Amino acid sequence: MAEPALNTVVELSKAATPELKKLLDTSDSELTEDVTALLLALDRFDIVANDDSTNRHDLLNAVAAVMGYAEMVLELDRDLPPSIRAHIQHIADALSASTKSPEHSTKSSRSLDTFEGCTVLVVDDLPENLDLMSRLLRKMACSVITADSGAIALDLLEQESVDLVLLDLVMPSIDGREVLARIKQSEQHRAIPVIMISGRQDMDQIVDCIQVGADDYLLKPVNSVLLSARIKSGLERKRWHDKEEQYREQLEKRELFIRQTFGRYISDAIVDEILENPEGLKLGGDLRSVTLMMSDIRSFTTLVEHLPPEKVVTLLNRYLGKMTDIILEHGGTIDEFLGDAVLAAFGAPTKTPDHAQRAVTCAIAMQAAMDDINTQNKADGLPEIEMAIALNTGEVVAGNIGSERRSKYGFVGHQVNVTSRIEDAALPKEILVSERTLNCLDLTGFNVGESRSLNPKGIEETLSVFPINGEMLRD
Repeated sequence: MAEPALNTVVELSKAATPELKKLLDTSDSELTEDVTALLLALDRFDIVANDDSTNRHDLLNAVAAVMGYAEMVLELDRDLPPSIRAHIQHIADALSASTKSPEHSTKSSRSLDTFEGCTVLVVDDLPENLDLMSRLLRKMACSVITADSGAIALDLLEQESVDLVLLDLVMPSIDGREVLARIKQSEQHRAIPVIMISGRQDMDQIVDCIQVGADDYLLKPVNSVLLSARIKSGLERKRWHDKEEQYREQLEKRELFIRQTFGRYISDAIVDEILENPEGLKLGGDLRSVTLMMSDIRSFTTLVEHLPPEKVVTLLNRYLGKMTDIILEHGGTIDEFLGDAVLAAFGAPTKTPDHAQRAVTCAIAMQAAMDDINTQNKADGLPEIEMAIALNTGEVVAGNIGSERRSKYGFVGHQVNVTSRIEDAALPKEILVSERTLNCLDLTGFNVGESRSLNPKGIEETLSVFPINGEMLRD
């Protein structure tokens, strides 16, 4: 700022000060506070302007304080006497012309926005700047938190809920750029809008702050209407970010709910398909080559006819719980439980070329688990049980079956009936597979028994079936 301009402002200040002091005796509390703050800013400006050792940063802060309070009084205090208004306007005009600030070159007809419920953190090492910004923000209906150092600002961000940060660039110790960088590196705080405020009209500095993550950059002296607009823009961006985060959290909760709720009834593979491809929920299906599994407890009705209902439920839950875990571990999809019977498939909805191999390995593991189940049953006074398993490979229609109101992922087709007939012929503790399934296996891995023929009711063809007596022992 040139010396003639300084002298002009100093002289205007001297002329305005007596009238401003008289006004304090007749004004309401809000105007009194604003005028008192303006007088203090004028006193500080007078001291700084007449001190040869004053640097540009301190001078710009003094100018910013006077212009800030002057604008506040002119724009927000409507009952200001005309003579005093003229004095203050002359001071503001002189400072605006001397600083050549584009924000102050043209007076805006816009009024300040208000931001009820918004909390702003103001960071500046000079008390007069904190006071000015705090007063201005409160006139915008903001809640204000102040910090006179970068370290305190970072601590407050951990303790308080903040919607926006006004951050001075030039501060001792931790400067504004470092505070900005730490905010934007924080997963918790990076979405908070940060508006940098500085007297430096250095384009490289401005670009650097924007690249670090600043949402905006304002030059001192700060125009109140422009500040209001920047705050509004920053809060709007944060509002959309917060909405996006809320939607993401809702989606995560929805996904967790679906997994926890439906995962109890259908396989993880079907849950994944529902979440990744919602269009898969539509009714219909496609032709798939799968290996079907049917199992049940032999003579179950006779075993439980004299047991109380709660004992039957305990026995069934223990058995079905263990079988479910094993089937899902081997990549199977459980279609449904029919009393003590289980219908499952391998190869849908996720396609797996080795579905027959998986199904046989799973069946062997299921039979092996029966010893542990019966040990627990015996300890609880429940009957020992024996299971039969049938496996059959072929093409079925796999998809959503039912109505628009109620549907389930399932399998339909002739091969489902064939599997059921094979299961009827399976002996207790036996795994009985069709010839189609056997032809899909690597037979070196399994101990296959002698074939036998079935002529089941309702099926024209003669079925060749083979017992799987376990896995082959490897050297």
